Amino acid sequence: MKPIILFLLSIISFPAFSAQGIYQTPEAFLLKAFDSKLPKPKALWITKKLKPAIEAIMAHKMRMLRVRYWGKNQRTAWVLEEIGKEKPITVGIVINHNKIERIKVLEFRESRGWEVIHPFFTEQFKNAGLQQDHYLSSDINGISGATLSVRALTKLSRLALFLHQQTPFK
Repeated sequence: MKPIILFLLSIISFPAFSAQGIYQTPEAFLLKAFDSKLPKPKALWITKKLKPAIEAIMAHKMRMLRVRYWGKNQRTAWVLEEIGKEKPITVGIVINHNKIERIKVLEFRESRGWEVIHPFFTEQFKNAGLQQDHYLSSDINGISGATLSVRALTKLSRLALFLHQQTPFK
């Protein structure tokens, strides 16, 4: 009886544990974003003027002094992290002409909410822009059981769009 219970437990927990991991390195994401011609990284300094808007978007205090990004023409790429429930989710976001071109979960560390790694979810962000109130111009459908992961990706999308507007590539 004991082996059967262990087998059933492994089947039930398999999707959550198998979803944790690295899906793409930041370097590979950035090379793909710029067709293998990666521009030099730049830094956007988080000034006292920018900090209130950033903290409003993220709904918590931010301790960062600067954010690294890559830009060319009217495109920028960002590798950002936000806590899902307990652990950081690393996301790559490409902004082109003030709209999200691509969003990809690069590393997922949570035991729940892993559904956000799939294209059926991330495709919703494509072509979303940022409204004056710093919310997305497109509705993002949630996923039952992945509320905190959905919220993390939505915040990071809003943040990347806002930060893009602060660069010379806007």
